[in-house]
Amino acid sequence: MNRQLLYALTMFALLIFPAALSAQSPHAAEGASTVATVTFDCDWPAFTPQKFSVVVKADGSAKYSSSSPTRANEESSSADEDYQLDFKLTPATRDKIFSLAEQADYFKGDFDYRKHAIANTGKKTLSYSDATRRAQTVFNYSDNPAIQELNRIFQGISNTLQHGRRLVFLRRFDKLGLEAELKYAEQNAESHNLAELQLIAPLLESIVDDKSILNIARQRAKRLLTQSTAQ
Repeated sequence: MNRQLLYALTMFALLIFPAALSAQSPHAAEGASTVATVTFDCDWPAFTPQKFSVVVKADGSAKYSSSSPTRANEESSSADEDYQLDFKLTPATRDKIFSLAEQADYFKGDFDYRKHAIANTGKKTLSYSDATRRAQTVFNYSDNPAIQELNRIFQGISNTLQHGRRLVFLRRFDKLGLEAELKYAEQNAESHNLAELQLIAPLLESIVDDKSILNIARQRAKRLLTQSTAQ
């Protein structure tokens, strides 16, 4: 066998061997699924963002993504563009999420409220996966306490990160608009509609220290910053 033919056969074997292994072991490419993971997806076209998801792993690492496709006759801005962020949850929130998933039997079953018609607040999907389990449940509203609390946490994380995005945008293009956004964030915090406020703490601190920003806005940022350290 000449050297060129031997080389060609060797390269072909190297290319085909990993594919053969993958075919023989269909779960080999799903290594990440062996890590316990809770995922929350929300699809609500009438809201902003229209879609978002939060993926949380057992080690506390998390990923947020959102999208709000521009509607007809609307102008888009950088604050409306698709967005992704990798971040770390506080241990307390991570533990709570997985404890609530366990209480909800890892989302096996139908948790959607069906006793009577209620307002549409978006299609939500909670998913769980680990080395031995995989399940999901879809709901608009649920009267299950664990599902309700998970919905509150994930919606709160999204609210916090979206406030952060708008604050970055306004600080660059409309500093006078910061005060209204910070007031809205304070109202959400008072209504317990924010979660993991520490994720935007560095931004809030930079606003507090920026003397080119109106004092009333800086004071609002300072109050939110204080709340973020208390979480």
